[in-house]
Amino acid sequence: MILPIVAYGDPVLKKKAKDITPEYPEFETLLKNMHETMYNASGVGLAAPQVGLPIRLFLVDTSPFAEDDELSSEEQEELKNFKQVFINAEILDEEGDEWPFNEGCLSIPDVREDVFRKPKITIKYQDENFDSYTKQFDGLIARVIQHEYDHIEGILFTEKLSSLKKRLIKGRLANISKGKIHVDYKMRFPNQKKRR
Repeated sequence: MILPIVAYGDPVLKKKAKDITPEYPEFETLLKNMHETMYNASGVGLAAPQVGLPIRLFLVDTSPFAEDDELSSEEQEELKNFKQVFINAEILDEEGDEWPFNEGCLSIPDVREDVFRKPKITIKYQDENFDSYTKQFDGLIARVIQHEYDHIEGILFTEKLSSLKKRLIKGRLANISKGKIHVDYKMRFPNQKKRR
């Protein structure tokens, strides 16, 4: 089932999410619905707060980036095959010189800006079977993980912009929170029940 994506301005996007256990109600259904929702909106990641749930769960599928001709065939292959569920994640370390990349967000449609992030991360997480891992990721995979991880920390990419950029997009953000935007996927706007 495709879930409505929560729009900018909803308080759930600003909450630090809580850990979950394997007993979380209807967990497999939630995972299936989140995957369906992410693919329906052509996303490369989706965090539970974006579907209204303040829990530490997000998905990443970097395969759309694999079509970039500027990447080496090795990088394309890695991106094409990277699909991962992250539960109760905690970034332990971020390394390297920050680099800019143009980011967008399903909760903030039609706003794209360069965000600076470190290229390499070490992250502790559980997969969909609640098996635990500590792994390092770099490049675009690390970038998508960092973006989704921010969601479970209650942080949006727009908060990482300069004060000038924030002022420039203020009106567009206000319109999104009021539902004055057209998107081709289901969204839920603050102070509104359901709207397409």
